[in-house]
Amino acid sequence: MTTEGLTPSELQTAEAVVAELPAEILPPIELPVPAPAPPMVVPSLDDSSLYIHRELSQLQFNIRVLEQALDESYPLLERLKFLLIFSSNLDEFFEIRVAGLKKQINFAREQAGADGLQPHQALARISELAHEQVSRQYAILNDTLLPALEKHQVRFIRRRHWNTKLKVWVRRYFRDEIAPIITPIGLDPTHPFPLLVNKSLNFIVELEGIDAFGRDSGLAIIPAPRLLPRIIKVPEDVGGPGDNYVFLSSMIHAHADDLFQGMKVKGCYQFRLTRNADLSVDTEDVEDLARALRGELFSRRYGDAVRLEVVDTCPRPLLDYLLKQFSLSENELYRVSGPVNLTRLFSITGLASHPELQYAPFTPVIPKLLQNSDNIFSVISKQDILLLHPFESFTPVVDLLRQAAKDPHVLAIKQTLYRSGANSEIVDALVEAARNGKEVTAVIELRARFDEESNLALASRLQAAGAVVIYGVVGFKTHAKMMLILRRESGEIVRYAHLGTGNYHAGNAKLYTDYSLLTADVALGEDVAKMFSQLIGMGKTLRMKKLLHAPFTLKKTLLDLIAKETTQASEGKPAHIIAKFNSLTDPKIIRALYKASQTGVRIDLVVRGMCCLRPGIPGVSHNIQVRSIIGRFLEHTRVFYFLNEGEEKIYLSSADWMERNLDKRVETCFPVEGKKLITRVKKELEAYLTDNTQSWVLQPDGRYLRSSPTGNQNPRSAQAGLLEKLTVPLVSAR
Repeated sequence: MTTEGLTPSELQTAEAVVAELPAEILPPIELPVPAPAPPMVVPSLDDSSLYIHRELSQLQFNIRVLEQALDESYPLLERLKFLLIFSSNLDEFFEIRVAGLKKQINFAREQAGADGLQPHQALARISELAHEQVSRQYAILNDTLLPALEKHQVRFIRRRHWNTKLKVWVRRYFRDEIAPIITPIGLDPTHPFPLLVNKSLNFIVELEGIDAFGRDSGLAIIPAPRLLPRIIKVPEDVGGPGDNYVFLSSMIHAHADDLFQGMKVKGCYQFRLTRNADLSVDTEDVEDLARALRGELFSRRYGDAVRLEVVDTCPRPLLDYLLKQFSLSENELYRVSGPVNLTRLFSITGLASHPELQYAPFTPVIPKLLQNSDNIFSVISKQDILLLHPFESFTPVVDLLRQAAKDPHVLAIKQTLYRSGANSEIVDALVEAARNGKEVTAVIELRARFDEESNLALASRLQAAGAVVIYGVVGFKTHAKMMLILRRESGEIVRYAHLGTGNYHAGNAKLYTDYSLLTADVALGEDVAKMFSQLIGMGKTLRMKKLLHAPFTLKKTLLDLIAKETTQASEGKPAHIIAKFNSLTDPKIIRALYKASQTGVRIDLVVRGMCCLRPGIPGVSHNIQVRSIIGRFLEHTRVFYFLNEGEEKIYLSSADWMERNLDKRVETCFPVEGKKLITRVKKELEAYLTDNTQSWVLQPDGRYLRSSPTGNQNPRSAQAGLLEKLTVPLVSAR
């Protein structure tokens, strides 16, 4: 008897029948030998297919932001805000990321990363994806958000809908407020194409006729001054009830004829040019970094062109003319169905007349230990205080500095400043402390991107008050967030420290999720003092007791901690890594995580933005899950958890897992200590791992899929849960 040719179900039935036969009549059975499974081909950990291009990953993050504009669970004006954030993010993406890729090509310095993509290949993919999403963005604005806002009597009145009364009002407004400020520029041999400011609103005008000097070039440019509002509110007696607005571009289109007396305007079309805005200061050849940056800030406005946005009604000949003027290709042209400068719509997202279209306000909590205490030093001296912003208030950090400024027992204050604002409460307190005779030292990172001008201003302000201002270390951005206060108590100097994952910016502390640690721990205080000594003075690397710091010990320690979990898993013991940060791009870290996954380490990553690791690849990253949380607040905490043979270790850090952070920046990473605080931070991490409403799960192919409750699951949002647990809702007049 043979079983060849039988299906598995037929074979099972035959075996059952045979089993019922008497043993003496059973013929010998030839059981099939299963074919060996083909061996799994596991790629080398250096294989480029295991890595995602960082710029394409960053663009995917921006797309996830845009997706929020379609989420009907958000209030309507907040959905508009997400759409505008997408615009703002895309501006920076082109100014820095795309500009950097173009620079590599122009200087013949193309370098492929771990993913293997050459810059020209990456630019082609970016162009395809960006064009698709920009078209989608304007469709969402025009077809979904604006009609929905109109139902709430928030209207943007287009020219075709202007009635006589509104036309009269617009003409008067244009004559009185716009025309006197605008300077049209006719194009001819003596008036060549003007040098246009980065991201400024401009109009190209097609003219017919001969002017007073006999010129008939047929073209002119109208730059719209930045001081003019891009949207103008119409009085209620003109526009009717509700909030009615007219675009500045509509006013200029309607009355361009008034700017060219005696000429006929055949067409007027808005456009906007995006330029390379990355500052390039050779720190090796600069004697005065502040002076060099002041010069570069002007250059940022006129860098090389990287993108041209033009209204989609612009005729082809004019498009070609503009592309030629800016030396751009067709792939760098974006034709849009609406205003080219959408970020100016931010001004209406906080309408006081429509609180119901915005997030419900809340009050961040101040820990009970600090609520009734007049002396914050006495509280911190007894125990560490851990705050999670914006759910818990940033006020204790400011109060600590304010008290230090006035306290006669405080001798000195040292602080790093990356993004704080020249007129912030933090800077006010430092100025007061310096004027009160405290020894105030501020390490200011002048090269904090797009905050250079503000940081130059705060440096001048602190110097004028008598503080010592240091600009960090040449070649290494000072990204660490730390404050050290030296106070004399009972004849001894006691150190109080603040360490954080975010910036000393009270505004950001209301929008970004960040941890703050207030501590009088002796070892940590000594470590922070050593960090400041390294930044301010000169000398060899100082050995730290608890603090990990880049570019010296942080990366090595992270790799060691990952390797320890890898060893545990290889021995059949439980091993687990949870890490939350903004970006993961460092190839060495990624390879270490792949190796850990291969041995059985469970790895949960919460990565807000760029992630070059591909999870879920059989034999490589099958034990790794990557999720991104996009919600009301910008996720900014950096938290690293290691099971560590059951002796759990948790670190908070100012650093992402990127080469620039771990190799080229001054960063801090500090331990969370004490069972109570460790348990708390772990629970807060786990809330992000179980989020099924605002989380996006990264797929092996680089796509992100949004999570949603399945089966009997209840909807869970980490941010909403923390809001409910840690804040006090405000009763608004709705």
